[in-house]
Amino acid sequence: MGLHAVFFYIFAFVAVASAFMVIASKNPVHSVLFLILTFFNAAALFLLTGAEFLAMILLVVYVGAVAVLFLFVVMMLDVDFAELRSGVLQYAPVGALIGIILAAELIIVVGGSVLNPVAAKSITMPIPNPAERANTAALGDVLYTNYIYFFQLAGLILLVAMIGAIVLTLRHRTDIKRQDIATQVARDPKTAVTTVKVKPGQGI
Repeated sequence: MGLHAVFFYIFAFVAVASAFMVIASKNPVHSVLFLILTFFNAAALFLLTGAEFLAMILLVVYVGAVAVLFLFVVMMLDVDFAELRSGVLQYAPVGALIGIILAAELIIVVGGSVLNPVAAKSITMPIPNPAERANTAALGDVLYTNYIYFFQLAGLILLVAMIGAIVLTLRHRTDIKRQDIATQVARDPKTAVTTVKVKPGQGI
C-alpha cells in the first residue's frame, strides 16, 4: 500500500463519515458544517485522481456559495425543525425506493467493471495524456463540443428554476406605495399640474 492509497482511504473515510453525520445530526447548523467537510474531502479525492479543475470547482461553487448560503439561511430563519421532522415517516417508502435504485446502479457499475475489466478501456472518448492535454482543457473540449447542447439545456433549466423560485417567493405588499411606469408615461400637462386657488387667510 503506497502513500497515495493511504491518503485515499483517509479522505474517503472522513467523507463517508461526515456525509452520514449530515443526515444524523439533530442540529441543522451542524449538518451544514458536516456537509462542508464532506465537500472538502471530496475535493481532495478529485485531486488524488488528477482532476484538479473539478476539485477547485467543487470548493468554489459548493463550499464557497451553496453550502455557505445554506448555513446563513438556516441560522437566520426561525424554522421549527421538530415540526418538520414530524412527517418524515410518511416519506420513508419513497426514500427507501430511491435508495434501492441508487444501490442497484452502484452494484451494476462496480459489478460490470469487475466482470468485464476491458469495458473501461473501450470508451469512445478516453482520457488524454496529461502531458499532451491538460485536465481543464480536455474537460472544456468535451463539454463545449460534444455536449454543448446538453450544457445549454442545463443552463436553461437552471434559469427556469431560478425564475420559478423568485416568482413563488415574491409577495406584493399592499401597504406600501409602488412605482407605476405606465401611469407615469401616460401623464400629460393637463393632469400633471394642478392649479389651486387659495383664498386669503386660508392655508392649503
